[in-house]
Amino acid sequence: MKVISLLSGGIDSAVSSYLMLKKGADVVFVHFHNQTIQKKYVENKVVKTAKKLSKFSKKKTKLYLVPFKKLQQEIIKTVPAKARMIIYRRVMFMIAEEILKKEKAKGLVTGDSMGQVASQTLDNLEVLYEAAKEPVFTPLLGMDKVDIINLAKEIKTFETSILPYSDCCSFLIAKHPETKAKLDKIKEMESKIDLKKLIKQALEETKIIPFP
Repeated sequence: MKVISLLSGGIDSAVSSYLMLKKGADVVFVHFHNQTIQKKYVENKVVKTAKKLSKFSKKKTKLYLVPFKKLQQEIIKTVPAKARMIIYRRVMFMIAEEILKKEKAKGLVTGDSMGQVASQTLDNLEVLYEAAKEPVFTPLLGMDKVDIINLAKEIKTFETSILPYSDCCSFLIAKHPETKAKLDKIKEMESKIDLKKLIKQALEETKIIPFP
């Protein structure tokens, strides 16, 4: 089974990818980056993490580097800071599903761990996953942070994952983000953005890095 793993650059998504690889899944990695502020860190952190994880794969894999700057600019223009993280992530699912179709994969993988951060309340996760038509696999959902960190150290992704790096989801969001998102309100905000056009453009500008 092939799956698409949303690799943020942090500890959790690397461990969730590993757990899927350990179960025998073929994993394709997808990372979203803001070119203007994080370009120099992508190769030193995200590419290295994906390369380390690829060693656990039985088949050749790859990393999709998706530019997220233009999408974020449009989201910031119309969406209140409190709801931006939710819409950032929903759009990431929409883009990842287009890659899923291209790769003929069966589902998406995230590093979500229930209640660990504001976006990972049950209410928010329900709204987030609604953006995906295919299954969303969450290997870490019930795990404690300590256990996740210990596993990251064991598979040697921890040191790379803790390098300084601010992912797209934390860019210009409220100090206290929404914890009880309402789907109808989120969709209303999304309707004010030409997501179809912006997603198409992001996919056209995506870079693919293969791993042997």
